[in-house]
Amino acid sequence: MRDQRQQGGFTIIEIMIVVTVIGVLAALALPALRVDAVRAKVSEAILAFATCKNLVTETYMSGGDPPAPGDTWGCEVTGPSTYVSNVYVQAPEGIIRITLTGDNRLNTFVVSLAPLDATGAYVSATGDEIRSWRCGATADGTDLDSKYLPSSCRGY
Repeated sequence: MRDQRQQGGFTIIEIMIVVTVIGVLAALALPALRVDAVRAKVSEAILAFATCKNLVTETYMSGGDPPAPGDTWGCEVTGPSTYVSNVYVQAPEGIIRITLTGDNRLNTFVVSLAPLDATGAYVSATGDEIRSWRCGATADGTDLDSKYLPSSCRGY
């Protein structure tokens, strides 16, 4: 009598189907993953706003005089972090701009943060109350594609 043994394993067709499914899933997931990776770098760069944001808020809220056009606020820096090449504040409006670096998709792009009064206009007079900050608006100088901006910084 013959000894019949059943062979276990996968056929080449089954393996090809699995490889195809994995390839399709990777093709769908990788672009979104890349956008999320860039967005994480921008989120880290947005921390560079903090020092100047506090200074601008304090200046307007305390009734101090903002710098004249062309002057600096004193919080501007160059190369403060891996993803920020410089921080600049536009006088006298107090619009803070960071120039990004550290990634080919970010290099030389700008993200802005603008102080707004109760009407939604730029704060213009000393003693005005800053009611909100608008982050990432193209009107304020942001030129980075909004898909790379964190949800908290999309122009509103």
